[in-house]
Amino acid sequence: MTINLVIIDAMNLIRRVHAAQPNPDDISAVAQVCGKALNKIISSTQPTHMVAVFDHVGQDRGWRAELIPEYKQGRKPMPESLEKGLDTIQDALWSLGIDSLLSSGDEADDMIATLADKVASRQGQVTIVSTDKGYCQLLHPSIRIRDYFQQRWLDAPFIEKEFSVRPEQLTDYWGLTGISSSSVSGVPGVGPKTAASLLDTYPSLSEIFSATDLPAKWQKKLDGHQEIAEKCKQIATLKTDIALGFNLQDIRFTRN
Repeated sequence: MTINLVIIDAMNLIRRVHAAQPNPDDISAVAQVCGKALNKIISSTQPTHMVAVFDHVGQDRGWRAELIPEYKQGRKPMPESLEKGLDTIQDALWSLGIDSLLSSGDEADDMIATLADKVASRQGQVTIVSTDKGYCQLLHPSIRIRDYFQQRWLDAPFIEKEFSVRPEQLTDYWGLTGISSSSVSGVPGVGPKTAASLLDTYPSLSEIFSATDLPAKWQKKLDGHQEIAEKCKQIATLKTDIALGFNLQDIRFTRN
């Protein structure tokens, strides 16, 4: 049987639905809208396997904060009503036949990446439903990213238009520019245009810092900042080798 796995970045979906509600404290309404969205996703993708992956709830910011202490520091906490209502939303997902997985630490993205990579390596098709462009580093003939809210594919042409780099260069790009939404600084003074220009000439971060012919305007900005650039790249890079603790049979999709 050909595997067609749909992975829902659960909190990415739920937070956006929650924020759009006229009464966000009405968790039953949030759950209902999430259910409608997921039914549309199911109809359009026809999954053989499906799972919703949730971030853990808590203050632990995971291994990335050990590399850069500022990582995700100062982010607004989840609204209390939403945190208390997650069980209700998970029950709504279960009623559709969608199992939920809870990450350990700050590893939901890594769990999704690992699962997607494993299925793609077995010639299965994977659709990750998320607005998070960080998943685009995984783009592959067997892995695609769907922005449900904008009704668009976050594919290679999208990345070229958005960042002026190739998908496989995204982590190098974020190593240079940082990730403002996660309080990851990048190299001071290196913005999107400079990063894209550098990566157009030197295809990777390591090649940039080992180059002997960097123009002076770039050399001045990069001097002394290789360590922070490499740390930012490491933070931006999704792990694909974490222990999942389940097999594909556990997330086979059948409507309840």
